Amino acid sequence: MTLLDKQPWPLDTPPAQEFCDEENRLRLLASFGLGALEGDPELDRIARFAAHLCEAPSAAISLVEEKRQLFLAREGIDLSETPRSTSFCAHTMLGSDILEVLDATHDERFASFALVTGEQHLRYYVGVPLISSEGVPIGALCVNDTAPRTSGLTELQSEGLLTLAEAVKRRIETHRSSTLATAELKASADRLQFMLDSVPDIAWSAAPGPEFDYFNARFTEVTGLPPRRNVDDWREVIHPEDFDASLEKFSQAMSTATFFEDEWRLRLADGSYRWVISRAVPSSDNPETARWFGTLTDIDERYRISEERKLLAGELAHRIKNVFSVVVSLIHLTARNDEVVKAYASELTDTIKALSRAQEAAVRIDTTSGGNLLDLLELLTAPYGPREGSSVKVSGDRVSFGPRSATPIALVFHELATNSTKYGALSVAGGRVEIVITLKADTALLVWEEKGGPPASPPERLGFGSRLMVLTIENQLGGSLRQDWHDAGLRAEIAIPLERLAQ
Repeated sequence: MTLLDKQPWPLDTPPAQEFCDEENRLRLLASFGLGALEGDPELDRIARFAAHLCEAPSAAISLVEEKRQLFLAREGIDLSETPRSTSFCAHTMLGSDILEVLDATHDERFASFALVTGEQHLRYYVGVPLISSEGVPIGALCVNDTAPRTSGLTELQSEGLLTLAEAVKRRIETHRSSTLATAELKASADRLQFMLDSVPDIAWSAAPGPEFDYFNARFTEVTGLPPRRNVDDWREVIHPEDFDASLEKFSQAMSTATFFEDEWRLRLADGSYRWVISRAVPSSDNPETARWFGTLTDIDERYRISEERKLLAGELAHRIKNVFSVVVSLIHLTARNDEVVKAYASELTDTIKALSRAQEAAVRIDTTSGGNLLDLLELLTAPYGPREGSSVKVSGDRVSFGPRSATPIALVFHELATNSTKYGALSVAGGRVEIVITLKADTALLVWEEKGGPPASPPERLGFGSRLMVLTIENQLGGSLRQDWHDAGLRAEIAIPLERLAQ
């Protein structure tokens, strides 16, 4: 149950005993923040009506504190507070019913009070206890008169005062709930602010426009500058070579209310630059009304390592390519005077060149997202048919592969292409090959289909190349191979698990 769900303390019920202990009462009373209700218009109207209802010149709503009673609202009373030691309401709040005193001079509890003996000349008093939803005595709704009375409240007046007291208690509970909710919101906001200021990233938000309206403390700590207010202000913190390109990307994201991400160099307080990744998300898909929330994350070390790796990979690729070239040259030199060996040497050098192309593709790929299988197969099959002639056509889904998969894939498709060039569709004019890549659940299906070639039939025995192809698919790629021979040529289906393909 929340405070908003709580009901005021039931009528005709005395305060909870635990809160009649003054220390406990004052502690909880202080948490209500009731002093803020002094002069509250709603309470003033209740006090005024209470006086009229009881045909008395004055009325008040009192808050009994440790040493005084404070009048949160008053009608016909000049004093804003009186000492608690002479408070009628301090007695009222500890009871369970209306306290009515017809003539205070004849009541031993109050006859000596300064309000009675002094110039206030208080004679008649009636009060209704105000008790919180937990049972904490707060004060009273009271009506006063300087003339004594011979008869008490009418039934209507009693019921009216009780109803007004209920309204006072509801106003007090509403105020307390609002105060506590505000305090909790502030505490939550303070916790969030502390968290945002503690993280190493720069965080910001912007209203439509964009108008940047929030930056965590990290922005000024890093840049030495006050928060930015508009897009053009960012020129001071973004490297001149990066600003225009990044602004174009951000403008595109804003116009479509889509996720933004870019990498650029951030100017630090000391004038140096560090690479950051800038990300921002819109609050909705409406470009006109979307707010934006973004972060700047330092990636300088990772970026420089990545650049060094790219440089190293390029150098490695160049050296491996040279090694392949040397091997091919050695094979040619060895076989140039031996006609028997020349045919074998030619086939071997074609295989080495295919491996070289695969290796070149492998070192070029992004290790975070992999290379694209369509691009690799086009690269591998390019020597077996001119693009304009469409002898070999590669199509289908875009599937990524990892560096370790490039070489075995090159061996498999080089073998298929070589056999097709010797015996299949690529051995005759008009023959063609179609390679289709299909993504199925967790498997990539690669279909090699020859068309327009001579009739194909299964070989009587598997040669070295065919055996190597089967072993490569099954052992290195963890896949399977199915081959069908028909009148138009070979159809081969290669299924490779995506998990293995991505390695």
